[in-house]
Order: sequence, then C-alpha cells, then structure tokens
Amino acid sequence: MAARLKEHYSKNVAPALLQQFGYGSPMAVPRLAKITVNIGLGEATQNARLMDAAVLELGQITGQKPIVNKAKKSISQFKLRQGMPIGCSVTMRGERMYEFFDRLVNIALPRVRDFRGISAKSFDGRGNYTLGLRDQLIFPEIDYAKVDKTKGMNVTISTTARSDAEGQALLKLMGMPFRS
Repeated sequence: MAARLKEHYSKNVAPALLQQFGYGSPMAVPRLAKITVNIGLGEATQNARLMDAAVLELGQITGQKPIVNKAKKSISQFKLRQGMPIGCSVTMRGERMYEFFDRLVNIALPRVRDFRGISAKSFDGRGNYTLGLRDQLIFPEIDYAKVDKTKGMNVTISTTARSDAEGQALLKLMGMPFRS
C-alpha cells in the first residue's frame, strides 16, 4: 500500500510540481520529509493509566513504538512536576510515513463526522501542515469497545517545500482533501 503512494508521487506529483513551479532540478521538487503524531495528556498527572492507554493506541495507529514526553518544568497551578509524563509522540519517515499518510487521507479523514474537507490555513509559513484530530476512533485499528476516553491528537506533516503555496500544492496532489 505504501509503495502505491510513493509511486504516485514519482509518476504524477513530482512532474506536475516541476512544471507548476518551474524548478531547475528534479531534486528541488518538494516531498514529504516526516509525519509526527502527538497526543498531549495533561490529565495524566492525576491518572497514570491514561498514559498507558494512549501509548498503546498511538502504537496501534502508527505501527511504531511511541516515546513518552515528560514535563520540562514544574507548574504548581497544574499540579505538574518536572519529569512527569504528559504526552506521547511518534515520528515516522520513509515507507511507514507513506503508509500512514495513505491511511489518514483515504480511510481516517472520510470517517470524521460532518467532514467537508480540511482547512488550508494551518500551514506554518515554511510548507509544513498541522492537523488536529478530536478523537482516535476514526482510525480502523482502534477497537471502540476498549476505549475508555477519547483522546485528540496533532498530526504534523513536514515537507521540504520552501513556502506554503508549494506545500499546499504538494499535499493537494498527494490526495489531501482541502476545503474549497
């Protein structure tokens, strides 16, 4: 499945971007660099079992073992001490990245309730896109019966594009359903 999207990029997307933006070299054409999926769990300070469930579910979704992010400094208002686990994240590159992107675009996003496309305003100025998902149940790997609490996640798609226009053109040609 991952080979399908990589092949689509090399046969259709790269030549289209080369023609659209007039790059001097085929290596200058933007491509996906990495995809980072992050779950922030502030309530894990009170309930440590939430973190175990989040790590397990993120591992099922991405097919890769997540790393646990710990608090960098103590904040007394949030009852947070330095070193406490407050989130988990996965960074995917290569084949796994293409496979995840394929599943995100073709399976998970169409399962979002009242889905009309994603906003084109979430670019960072350098061609990278961040998407917030409200719950993990849109992924088919997650068993609905075993979920005790819905967890949102941030999906950051990093590209080698130099501008937002180039990044948006790349993602649109890769199949990202932007709102028109």
